[in-house]
Amino acid sequence: MASFQQSMAMFAEARRHVAGGTSSNVRYGDAPVPLFFERGEGPRLHDVDGNVLIDYVLGNGPAILGHAPAPVIAAVAAALANGQAFAGQFEGEMRLARKLKSLVPSADLVRLSISGSEAVHGALRLARGFTGRTKYVKFEGQYHGWLDNVFISTKPGLNEAGARESPEPVLMSRGQPPRVKDEVIVLPWNDLDVLAKALARHGPEIAAVMTEPVMCNCGVIPPQPGYLEGMRQLCDETGTVLIFDEVITGFRLGLGGAQGRLGIRPDLTVFAKAIAGGFPLSAILGRRDIMELVEPAGQVVHSGTYNGSMPSVIAALATLEALAADPDAYRRMESRGERLMEGLRRLGRQHRQPLLVQGYGAIFSTFFLDGGAVTDFRTAALADSARMTAFAGELAANGVRTTARGVWFLSMAHGDAEIDATLDAADRALGALGRKVA
Repeated sequence: MASFQQSMAMFAEARRHVAGGTSSNVRYGDAPVPLFFERGEGPRLHDVDGNVLIDYVLGNGPAILGHAPAPVIAAVAAALANGQAFAGQFEGEMRLARKLKSLVPSADLVRLSISGSEAVHGALRLARGFTGRTKYVKFEGQYHGWLDNVFISTKPGLNEAGARESPEPVLMSRGQPPRVKDEVIVLPWNDLDVLAKALARHGPEIAAVMTEPVMCNCGVIPPQPGYLEGMRQLCDETGTVLIFDEVITGFRLGLGGAQGRLGIRPDLTVFAKAIAGGFPLSAILGRRDIMELVEPAGQVVHSGTYNGSMPSVIAALATLEALAADPDAYRRMESRGERLMEGLRRLGRQHRQPLLVQGYGAIFSTFFLDGGAVTDFRTAALADSARMTAFAGELAANGVRTTARGVWFLSMAHGDAEIDATLDAADRALGALGRKVA
């Protein structure tokens, strides 16, 4: 069994110097404690206690090729001596934009940024500039970054969320100005009738409908058949900009993102995470007539000192090249992920645990929940989150790291040996969990 005493001691020391002991509130949920790592290699992480963990967190998604992938590291290392930030252009930006346009069906023009949060902000600004409208639709349980105007109803308490068909906008942090709630209409996901009614009622005010094409931050919840197609049609009918947040799904569910896999063409898309294999980069891309508004005549401002920085652009080019080099790589990753999913389902039945496993081979989610599939935030909220956190802690003790919220990321580096070892660890973890519950 793994011990995490050194991580615990370092976290206690870090709290003397780093606010909260970590640079992201998301990491507070790590089980059994926010861990400290020395290095990553392929599908594994080496922590300060000497543990080697099979990693299904993968930086919360970016490490699609595994940790420290040799082609990416070599390309970035070779470029570092040429500089980092020029406040000017370099040829790699054009190469990356051309590559993205060749891969993503909806891409006419591309703008580069750093984080998913700021790219979402840029996409919303473009939609507002294009339509002259101010409000936008977001869906309960979806996360589009931590900035004030979108960090709303991400994980609201059900006692304050209101009726399912017309949720109340709920701010998720102290310090958010209440006025941002006036900009948003919160709706349940996977319910086309509710969306149609909202657009009929508020259409002249709504600049954009923003959605994850697969709802990944609240479990991995696929769209119901016809849902995204209906959303596309409703946006066309009302002159509303359809924004896909593919920060997680982009280059994880395929080289064309979720939109390529599902056959839906949004007006604007935001990519981040897997696009650069672990380096900080995001992109806004979409329709030419909308994207051209960032040109001087369009008067929509999108700026940033580190936009298009050389190391991240080079990393993205190397990542996309590696992903495209082997046409069978995605199939192998998905196949291994599906085997892991089915193995976890079998172990749940064997240990008499209500373990629900759903999603895709490249990214899936585990819930402790009796009943059928999770289809939206409200059904996900019924799951036993404390038991999921305990399961993640038991997995870590047995050499496997996953998110405490139950989302599992696969990489191209996870092989059959890692899947076998993970299922052995899950068998022990579920057994320990069952003894504790009993």
